[in-house]
Amino acid sequence: MEGILMPIIIMSAVGVLAGLMLTIASKYMAVPIDERVANVRDALPGSNCGGCGFAGCDVYAEKVVSGEAKANLCSPGGAATVQAVANALGITAEAVVPLIAVIKCSGTCDKTDYAIDYQGPPTCVSCNFLYKGRGQCFYSCLGFGDCESACAFDAIYMKNGVPIVDSEKCTGCGTCARACPKSIIEIVPAEKKFYVGCSSKDKGGVVRKLCSAGCIGCMKCAKTCEHEAITVENNLARIDPEKCVGCGECVEACPTSVIKDRR
Repeated sequence: MEGILMPIIIMSAVGVLAGLMLTIASKYMAVPIDERVANVRDALPGSNCGGCGFAGCDVYAEKVVSGEAKANLCSPGGAATVQAVANALGITAEAVVPLIAVIKCSGTCDKTDYAIDYQGPPTCVSCNFLYKGRGQCFYSCLGFGDCESACAFDAIYMKNGVPIVDSEKCTGCGTCARACPKSIIEIVPAEKKFYVGCSSKDKGGVVRKLCSAGCIGCMKCAKTCEHEAITVENNLARIDPEKCVGCGECVEACPTSVIKDRR
């Protein structure tokens, strides 16, 4: 009997001692937790989209409290979330700039064609990794909808070979842009209505052969713009959102209708 009781007593004593040591350690070695982090985290939507530039809402909350990030970077949450974060910190809410995704490719199935009959895994990442794309245009949308799969807000969908952005649902979080291996999705201020729906850097003659809806670098848009908001670099037009006043003259001047009006 004693042979059985002794191990039990020893194990019990070791358990009690270990418990006391853990209790003491937890008291004297505990890391102080700033309650403001939890308050800020509760104010965030919890989508963990990374639109703020950090790896999820938890990290962003820590950065805001530590002063390493501004309190108005949560584009999915909008003004209401920014105000809630400000209230949690006891500061004045800063204005939030609404953002939206735009598609810099207009190569729908009726405007261009595929160069290969791709038979690999049906994802943009796989197609780009194996063949650098399947379209005649190297810079074109791959068409498998990785952006659609990545969007947590059901704000982007594939139609006729290219993505379409639902402006009513898009929060400008940037998840779709990060999912696109061809970088044809750009996040811009929602108040800016005009953008260039093309990413090709090929010369105009090449673009005309590959896609009837591509930028040919003709400079007509740049010459038309009185506000110097458009430049053409590497055969591709670019609109400076800070200079663009939304007059729409560039849309009328573009011979391939590649400058888009979101209104």
